[in-house]
Amino acid sequence: MASSCFQLLFSGLLVLFISCFINTTHAAQNATDFINQMLVSHNAARAVVGVPPLVWEPLLARYARVYSNQRRGDCELIHSPGEGFGENLFWGQGHKYWNATIAVGEWVAEKQWYDYKSNTCLPDKVCTHYTQIVWRSTIRVGCAQIVCDSGDTFITCEYYPPGNYIGSWPY
Repeated sequence: MASSCFQLLFSGLLVLFISCFINTTHAAQNATDFINQMLVSHNAARAVVGVPPLVWEPLLARYARVYSNQRRGDCELIHSPGEGFGENLFWGQGHKYWNATIAVGEWVAEKQWYDYKSNTCLPDKVCTHYTQIVWRSTIRVGCAQIVCDSGDTFITCEYYPPGNYIGSWPY
């Protein structure tokens, strides 16, 4: 009797261990995919204007994760109070289709509203997400994506050094 209880307990623990390993491996793969999508998307935009590629910074990603989790309850596009980093925020309704490539694509699409000659956004348009992405002196990025309590998606990217200095061109 004790032997069959032990076998049952051992089998249960083995199944639990395997499922935890699979979930951890899947989560690690998803994290790697997210990082790769972020870097490829950011660096493609930077290559178009001839600025060096960004590298992933885990400390910035951790900051982005902590801040994103603070927005979990409301999912509002409110910038973090932290100074010393540039920051882009993304919100998408629901969570099924949003990913790093789409978020960065939305920010890069603002290029159409950026006038390099005058170094300004077109009237009533936002282009500062784009200019942060292509800011020449920015060399590091870290990002996080969460699903808010509402089921919506919230993505935060932090940049170092920050860009978007008034009077300075991004590239």
